[in-house]
Amino acid sequence: MNPGMNAAALTVSSRRTPHHLLAAVAAIFASLAATCGPVSQPIPDIEIDSAGVQIVTSHPANSDATCAINTEPSAVIGEDEGDEDQWFSSIRGAGRFSDGSIVAVDRTSAEVRIYDESGRHLRNMGRHGEGPGEFRDPFLLWITAEDTLWVGDYRPWRYNIFTPQGDFVRQVNLSPLMPNPPSSGGVLDNGYSVNSTSKRARNENFSVADTLVVLVYDPDGRLVGNLARIPDRTSGMVSDAENFWLFPLFQSFAEVDASGSTIVLGHGSETEVRVLDDEFNLRLIVRWSEPDREVTSGDVRAWREDFIERRSQWAEPDWRDFDDARISPERPVADLFPAISSIMIGRDGRIWVRQYDRPREDRGWLAFGPDGGFLCHLPQLPGSVREFGADYVLLQRESELGIHSVHLHRLEVPSAAEAM
Repeated sequence: MNPGMNAAALTVSSRRTPHHLLAAVAAIFASLAATCGPVSQPIPDIEIDSAGVQIVTSHPANSDATCAINTEPSAVIGEDEGDEDQWFSSIRGAGRFSDGSIVAVDRTSAEVRIYDESGRHLRNMGRHGEGPGEFRDPFLLWITAEDTLWVGDYRPWRYNIFTPQGDFVRQVNLSPLMPNPPSSGGVLDNGYSVNSTSKRARNENFSVADTLVVLVYDPDGRLVGNLARIPDRTSGMVSDAENFWLFPLFQSFAEVDASGSTIVLGHGSETEVRVLDDEFNLRLIVRWSEPDREVTSGDVRAWREDFIERRSQWAEPDWRDFDDARISPERPVADLFPAISSIMIGRDGRIWVRQYDRPREDRGWLAFGPDGGFLCHLPQLPGSVREFGADYVLLQRESELGIHSVHLHRLEVPSAAEAM
């Protein structure tokens, strides 16, 4: 059974209050979850109105439209070790305010630091502690309407909210609580937070899929309900290392992101993402064609050879039982490469899909407009993406010595007409 999202089950709710809509959206995934994986509780069977859902299909392989970033960054933060306000040990989130200033959270110092658009330090907020505006362990950040800053903190998971000037506003404690950071999700402009967590099936023979549970909390931290339960990865063991859990090689998995007024749900087994609005109506399905996803024996052999080479360069070069398990012939291999590695919503509403990197192949990103139309290919970037904007991208980089930094690069995206 394909553990991805079944397009035939797509439906959309009528526009009602968010509390009612969540039950409706959960029903979108009811047949999928019932047939492909376990659910923790029954999902109500309700009537869903499918009218109004737009399906947009593109063929990126037939287009040479390309996005580009400036080679030299416009601003760099975190590479001056002589300035404690310019030095990070563990960046766990970064974003950009509407005036161009850049914000980053450092997990080790428990500080949120703000810089102007040239990279000059402006101010800090937060510190270690349990008081208002203080952090146990800051982790991830989101910028919402009017540059309101939501910074995640755990354990248990909660949010500290600040103004762009650095003033503490309030703390949002989730009820019922989540002990750990969400595996994916985000905070919408209306203050609703989307938090996903994986429910582990843990079957030794790779036969039962985990479930990604997507929960929505209101602006005061009260649980609204389950947005979706999506069958996720399977896991199991091989005889080379019976105490270690593994995913099948090249297996697809679920992805969720939320920003502005948009939520996207996807699964790597399908070349599509589902786009919901901030009232949890399914409004758009973005599909694209991708030929030649079949996994070959040559792909498996190349991955194993590359893993052995990488392993020899690690700080602990001694070969271990778990390494044997990762390259074991007993480890299952997917039939198809995932179509999606990650999904991000840009600050301007564009949909960015990170393609899955196949052995010895860096596939980069696909960009789609808010209307679902394909815009461009974006080649591999020199760092991890923290945020896409209309004309910029924020990248996080790590030096050979483990120093973290944030780089702002200007981004050029062709128009929809140029992408045709």
